Amino acid sequence: MSLETFWFCLIAVLWAGYFLLEGFDFGVGMLLPYLPDRGSERERSMMFESIGPVWDGNEVWLVVAGGATFAAFPAWYATMFSGFYIALLLILVLLIVRVVSFEWREKHDGPRWRATWLWMNTIGSLGAPFIWGVALANLINGVPLNSSHVFTGDFLDLFRPFTVFAGLVVVVLFAVHGATYITLRTVGAFHERAARTAARLSIPGAVIGIAFVAWTVAVAHDHNQRGVVPTSIPAALTAIVLVAAVVLAYARRSGWAFAMTGLGAIGIVATIFTGLYPRVLVSRPTFANSLTISNAAAGHYALQVITVAAAIFTPIVLLYQSWTYYVFRKRLGGQQAETPVAALADTTRTTPSPSS
Repeated sequence: MSLETFWFCLIAVLWAGYFLLEGFDFGVGMLLPYLPDRGSERERSMMFESIGPVWDGNEVWLVVAGGATFAAFPAWYATMFSGFYIALLLILVLLIVRVVSFEWREKHDGPRWRATWLWMNTIGSLGAPFIWGVALANLINGVPLNSSHVFTGDFLDLFRPFTVFAGLVVVVLFAVHGATYITLRTVGAFHERAARTAARLSIPGAVIGIAFVAWTVAVAHDHNQRGVVPTSIPAALTAIVLVAAVVLAYARRSGWAFAMTGLGAIGIVATIFTGLYPRVLVSRPTFANSLTISNAAAGHYALQVITVAAAIFTPIVLLYQSWTYYVFRKRLGGQQAETPVAALADTTRTTPSPSS
């Protein structure tokens, strides 16, 4: 495997990790106004607490994916970030609004203040995944590029039936993923309500998810001259796990249902990138102007250097994030979430001294 292909696959893995991890906390944000009992501030706080310790760590995958694209495929990065500039700026605004909502919601106890920032979180959690779905689908659907690989279209060129449908699919799948995550983090009546919501959402999620991966196979064949078989493999696997998610959600097998919705999110990314290879950005209507892993890649020496850096730092990031999830693994039942420092202090206070 060439270094160009290795880094293309690694970037796909980073996007898959982002969809897997950030997907559920986006989904929790989407469900904030609807899942808790009306007027139940305690249940809304539980939802915030369930993702509060991990959402910022999940966004590391996005930062690393962007950095890897810049380092390994500078031409791809330049074309995509200039052509998709307005869309990416909208995502940045939505992410900022969502980040601010976590902190500002706690600055005042007024119901109107808290409701405002709750809705800001929901808007950011819904809008950002939709645009991400549109952006990734455009890579394979194709955008107008000239012979210098410069984007020659406008903002509206990004919105085609296939790409808009992709955005809707990502939103619905993330909502299902978020609902199954809540079932893992809560107990009691709220847990049961989240389980019912996950089961109800899983059916439309599976239907449109399967429709999307089937459509992606057709788009890859028609727009990117890809054979049907390579793209059909991840598409078929995605369809299987989405159906399994429905069955497991109705069977109240929360852990397995969460695993299947996570694999479904990964499958969406895998299907897109499998259909995209060996190109990184398809050009329409002039297919010859497409960016490939060869003409978009950095020099061989640069790829060698960043490969060594990735081998050193990636395990560190994975270990730290795994530790974070381990520390905050306890289910929530309405009590305040406890930080590692507070937990350590409690342990120190309750442990008898040797002299006693």
